[in-house]
Amino acid sequence: MTEYGRGQGPEPWHPDDPLYGDGGWGGQQAAQQAQQSYGGQQHHPQQPQQQYGDWGTGEQHGYGDQPYPQYDQYGQQYAPQQHQQPQHPQHQAPQQHQQQYDQNGWPTGSYPQDPYAGGPQDPYAQQPGSYGGEQSDYYGTAEAYPPPEPPGRRRPEPEREPEPQTDWDPGPDQGEHAFFAGGDDEDGRDGEPDDRRGRGERRGGGDRRGGGKEKKRRSGLACLVVVAVLGGGLAGVSYFGYQFYQDRFGSAPDFAGSGNGEQVTVTIPKGSGGYAIGQVLKKMGVVKSVDAFVAAQAANPDGKNIQDGVYTLQKEMSAASAVELMLSPESRDNLIIAEGKRNAAVYELIDARLEVKKGTTAKVAETKWKTLGLPDWAVNHPDVKDPLEGFLFPSSYAVAKGQKPEDVLKQMVARATEKYESLDFETKAKSLGLEGPWELVTVASLVQAEGKTHDDFRKMSEVIYNRLKPTNTETNQKLQFDSSFNYLKGQSEIDISESEINSNTDPYNTYTNKGLPPGPIGNPGDDAVKAALDPTSDGWIYFVATDGMDKTEFARNIEEHQKLVDKFNASRKN
Repeated sequence: MTEYGRGQGPEPWHPDDPLYGDGGWGGQQAAQQAQQSYGGQQHHPQQPQQQYGDWGTGEQHGYGDQPYPQYDQYGQQYAPQQHQQPQHPQHQAPQQHQQQYDQNGWPTGSYPQDPYAGGPQDPYAQQPGSYGGEQSDYYGTAEAYPPPEPPGRRRPEPEREPEPQTDWDPGPDQGEHAFFAGGDDEDGRDGEPDDRRGRGERRGGGDRRGGGKEKKRRSGLACLVVVAVLGGGLAGVSYFGYQFYQDRFGSAPDFAGSGNGEQVTVTIPKGSGGYAIGQVLKKMGVVKSVDAFVAAQAANPDGKNIQDGVYTLQKEMSAASAVELMLSPESRDNLIIAEGKRNAAVYELIDARLEVKKGTTAKVAETKWKTLGLPDWAVNHPDVKDPLEGFLFPSSYAVAKGQKPEDVLKQMVARATEKYESLDFETKAKSLGLEGPWELVTVASLVQAEGKTHDDFRKMSEVIYNRLKPTNTETNQKLQFDSSFNYLKGQSEIDISESEINSNTDPYNTYTNKGLPPGPIGNPGDDAVKAALDPTSDGWIYFVATDGMDKTEFARNIEEHQKLVDKFNASRKN
């Protein structure tokens, strides 16, 4: 029953109806008879219903026992379906005409108007009640499905033949994914039958096939680029991952043994740490890796004592054996500049180490001294015999054959300048009554030359400052140092006659000239420099090397000094 109380209606014929094509609903649809209405009380005897196979349709003749006609919500008159029980009619309804059918069971003739046309809520309300000219033909357009065939003419849909299963590679033109075949999803369906594609594709699909090969070529190149990029990225990640693992967990590459017997001279710059030393050794072929040397240095208790300088090592040494040899004095091959050495002696040492002609370094110092790094306050002083005197600081230097003399001199000047500036010579000189740092270097060189031991340096420093004072009436501001006269003469004599000293008026002769000599007379060491900055305050103004060699004694006045002279003369007689 429907919502209107009527029996089952005719089979839906529109393709959009979900029940379209149900074959007469399984043969259970009975033919309906047209309804006739009568005024007043009506009697409708039940009419026989005829069935015509699965598709038989007809008009239903309805009777009602209602005293008045029934209408639906849209005003359409209809008679409700009655229970199929015999009634006693007061008026007999006339026989309804019989619908005619052809030999195949199809109805012929005209159809009466559907008495059950419903409203918009009725799913079948949009179907017209008759096939008049005003009804649209749902099968007359190009997009329409073909009209259904009678049951007797229907043929089963042919089964699709299964695709053959093969184990061969279909190649680039068959069976490939659209990404590798060079087409999109639509292009990838070119091989499908026409009945499996949409009507739009059947009509216009051929226009899209023209550029298939070109797309395939472009996509193949794109695949190669993608593979190359991904491969390069994977290789880079693998390399850096391996390096990260080696740095964190792997052991550093290292040679085995104490070397291959081939000696090599290695120069370690000043201030080099473990990594810097390892880099130099690796560059010279001594160790295999920097990390191996750093690890070996850290493992050795004395590893931090490795200093700058020149070392004689062997190639292809294990890192541990290289550390041990560098800590041994046997490997050191530095040029050592002793405290108090004059520049003339230093030049000869440099010539010998560089294996150059004697006098080469002295000539460079004489002609290129302005380019060797002297500070501004150390230049343009009158009567100076050697502008570099006092600036070849006593220390250990990495000097080896093949270097240039000027490079070696620059190292030494830089070391002295660094030392003087670190001690603030410019400020300290004024506080000590000196005209500038140049004079302070000169004082330090005199302390180094006259002092016999480090214990004497501070007393010797006080003697110099006391004799330079304007109030000095003992020596009248004359230093009277033999060391300055010996520097002048280029000698180191103890016994100098008074006539020789007093007759020489050279500015470096402190017996005949007041004040300091024009410049330093040697290269003071660290202790002498510090003593020049911090003299004693005991009133010392005289001193005598009473044994003529190592022992120096000091006096505050001329009487004490004379006693020391007598002591010296006595030691000379003995």
